[in-house]
Amino acid sequence: MVNEFKLPDVGEGLTEAEIVEWHVAVGDVIKVNDPVCDIETAKSVVELPSPYAGVVQELLVEVGAEVQVGTPIIRIGDSVGLDTSPPSGSDGSTDGEASTDQPSVEPASEVSGVETNTAPDEPEKPLTLVGYGSKEDAVVRRTRTVSAPTASAGTGVLAKPSARKAARELGVDLATVVPERPDGVITIADLHSAGADVSSFAPPEHGSTVAEGERREPIKGLRKQMGQAMVDSAFTLPHVTIWTTLDVTRTSELVGELKSDRDFAEVRVSPLLIVAKAALLAMRRTPIINSWWDEAAQEIVFKEYVNLGIAAATPRGLQVPNVKGADRMSLVELGAAINELTATARTGKTPPADQAGGTFTITNIGPFGIDGGAPIINPGESAILSVGAFKRQPWIVGTGDDERIEPRDVCTLALSFDHRHIDGEAGSRYLADVAKIVGDPSTALLF
Repeated sequence: MVNEFKLPDVGEGLTEAEIVEWHVAVGDVIKVNDPVCDIETAKSVVELPSPYAGVVQELLVEVGAEVQVGTPIIRIGDSVGLDTSPPSGSDGSTDGEASTDQPSVEPASEVSGVETNTAPDEPEKPLTLVGYGSKEDAVVRRTRTVSAPTASAGTGVLAKPSARKAARELGVDLATVVPERPDGVITIADLHSAGADVSSFAPPEHGSTVAEGERREPIKGLRKQMGQAMVDSAFTLPHVTIWTTLDVTRTSELVGELKSDRDFAEVRVSPLLIVAKAALLAMRRTPIINSWWDEAAQEIVFKEYVNLGIAAATPRGLQVPNVKGADRMSLVELGAAINELTATARTGKTPPADQAGGTFTITNIGPFGIDGGAPIINPGESAILSVGAFKRQPWIVGTGDDERIEPRDVCTLALSFDHRHIDGEAGSRYLADVAKIVGDPSTALLF
């Protein structure tokens, strides 16, 4: 029997997705829930597991193509009589070159012991939901003959499938190409920058074109969704932004102490963790910050939980994953949750569920050396806190005869809020409370 795996609905009501990368090639033997490809939706990059076991017969969609939910993307034949367990001594790893560029292989029908049939009366197997089931078993590669790598193979070099194909055809050694992307993945644009004539190669992973010193890339997927969300927020919510600059030396000292505390041995501690905790504690005295204006129902919805969003820049655009129930977490738990969420976000593979349901967001622009800004509120929320860089600056300390100038760590916090239901007093009181805790973490005991 030959099964066609159709693009499933991965949630959030999305109707289409782009094939980002294939993890299998024609002739591979796979099991149920083995990853077959990565897809990019308007929310994130998601790994799709196979709902069928068998031999990959055909990849029906090219990398970079956008397809509708329900479209067949891969054809998988039965593996009757074929041992699908990992070979003895195998570490279960996959051949990256084969999975991305799909080198020539012998037809699946030549595999000894494999039988294929149509069996039209056999009921179709149900699709496996994304992320469901065990993924302990890796894809098993069939023994096949592949020509020796050429200079363009770029062994150990990360590259987009289209860039690897172009390099191979142009005879370019990928090891000599300098990538511009922060994740080190080589693209068609990098080949162009290296002097290669790529005019006949349109990078299918983005459908972009390179000509006359310009690169054009279609607006789609996560970047398109982000852009529309920011426009909707900016022009439907009356934003007000207030800010304060304060001495954060004591928070810097606390961060240093926590880094050597054994309870935080597995947690990457940074000033963001202390600011996040301060933001959560300050909501106890100004709960309207954690509310939402429901225009349709003409109601203000007060949330009795805090799903804390952390804005993260990724190669595919802005993502805002959120820590569910952050207000109920200890400092250690909060730190671990933020670390895990941001690490996943940087790969661009945050699942839609982790981005849905946020109630308040923090955007940390400090690592870029920026002092402050006026952030746009995340849709579905009413406020967002911007955290600027911790910088050593001259600061006036003491009072009266003891007043003097000392070098201190200084930071600017900015709060944007929906002025329809959060007035200036509430916004100012909340930001002042956050600043009080960040300026002196010991005051957290008062909240």
